[in-house]
Amino acid sequence: MTEAQIKLKRTESVLLELVPKALGQMNDKRLHELDILEVKCSRGKSDAKVYINPHQLSAQEKRDYLKLLRNARPIVETFVLKDQGWYRCPTFTFEFDEQLEKSKNINDLFSKIAKRNKGEEEV
Repeated sequence: MTEAQIKLKRTESVLLELVPKALGQMNDKRLHELDILEVKCSRGKSDAKVYINPHQLSAQEKRDYLKLLRNARPIVETFVLKDQGWYRCPTFTFEFDEQLEKSKNINDLFSKIAKRNKGEEEV
């Protein structure tokens, strides 16, 4: 791993700790419930994607949360700047992590295929 990659990972780790802390200090209790799974920074650290656990939220609830997070973004960025003493903070983009759901669906498919193949072998 290069030194630049190490610095990037360190920044992502710091942001992974600070974003939930910032959201926890908001007045809206709904933001306190969000689970931040991962933060991925761009190479230049100018942008950061914050991945959130979708739980079992409906599409409407996801839209509502994303709207809340878009409005809270400047506050979160200011919190990070003050906490770390950075000159500039990455611009946050909040997204629900659908990879977990996709991997669960893939695992379900594999288990169905395994059961079907097992049933064919018994015949």
